[in-house]
Amino acid sequence: MFADLSPADQAKYVAAKRAVELVEDGMKLGLGTGSTAAWMVRCLAERVKTEGLRIQGVPTSTRTADLARDLGLEVVTLDQTGHLDITIDGTDEFDSVLSLIKGGGGALLQEKIVASASDQMIVIADFDKHVPQLGKFPLPVEVLGFGLASSRDHIARLLADHGLAGRDITMRMQDDTPFVTDEGNFILDLHLEHIPDAPALAIVLNQVPGVVENGLFINICDRVILGASDGRIEEHLRP
Repeated sequence: MFADLSPADQAKYVAAKRAVELVEDGMKLGLGTGSTAAWMVRCLAERVKTEGLRIQGVPTSTRTADLARDLGLEVVTLDQTGHLDITIDGTDEFDSVLSLIKGGGGALLQEKIVASASDQMIVIADFDKHVPQLGKFPLPVEVLGFGLASSRDHIARLLADHGLAGRDITMRMQDDTPFVTDEGNFILDLHLEHIPDAPALAIVLNQVPGVVENGLFINICDRVILGASDGRIEEHLRP
């Protein structure tokens, strides 16, 4: 199977397979969302099938829940488990201290709730996701539909106060209509190019009325596993 994959999928598969090797019998797991996390779910299902692992998975989106059920994994809610041993998820960017930008798949709210309820968050990615400074990938911010224009204006003023004036703020679209999250909210993508102080920005964004959550994951990720199409693996631990 590996040889039939594209180089991008080979890298995702290598990282996912390594992360799933850390799963032990009886664990309660957070199951991330996105193309890389989907490989993790497939690898996990294979271990369950071949080794008889008993695990419970809390998905971070309806897409992940559907995939997990289709592959025979036991899917439960976070309220049922109370806490999780490990969450395995992808990322859009990460820096040297393992701060992340997530939300490219539109599931940042559930992803952050699930990861924060876990003893450990493991991120799987390809080498291109490692950046010297966060911000090249647009930062997703989940917002309520009520007062959306006001929230957007407030965010623009906040960015100006943090040396990021004039940056584009775009509505996430799906085909010709606004993208709607599993919680019925919308996503604004902030095209920042760089984020001078990610921890500070994460705090102030969540103080804007109408903002539900932002895609900066600060002091949440514990380990990043990088995969390459040639089978190479590199691991980073949070300092």
